[in-house]
Amino acid sequence: MLSTARESIRDKTVLVVDDSKMIRVTTQKSLLKAGFDVVLATDGLDALSKIVESRPSLIILDIMMPEIDGYETCSLIKQHRDFSDIPVIMLSGKNSRFDQSRSKLAGFDQCLTKPFSEHSLISAINQVSAVEQVAAMN
Repeated sequence: MLSTARESIRDKTVLVVDDSKMIRVTTQKSLLKAGFDVVLATDGLDALSKIVESRPSLIILDIMMPEIDGYETCSLIKQHRDFSDIPVIMLSGKNSRFDQSRSKLAGFDQCLTKPFSEHSLISAINQVSAVEQVAAMN
């Protein structure tokens, strides 16, 4: 199952953005195990510069961060013509209807609720990848 996610992403670089070192490291380990290249960022500002540098094929983005929160960061990514097609998975401890609606308005492609398992992480990546493959066919 881990290889399925890796094979379905065009370029296997994933940007993980979270202000929690524990979440970054745990997510990084799971993604490395699945064969991804991983770039880490600590907040929204750091993420924006790393997107330009690394051109990731997928972004996993926390919501609650200092400086620029995940909603605003995602909106900025989706508004930029060079990066708007990069799938963004929301990572949050919140899972209310309000949060889900707000994530859709910001442009998130998928939501992943903390705490999450390696299986749910790879499943979220597979779901985003499947949508991306269908869009590429049209």
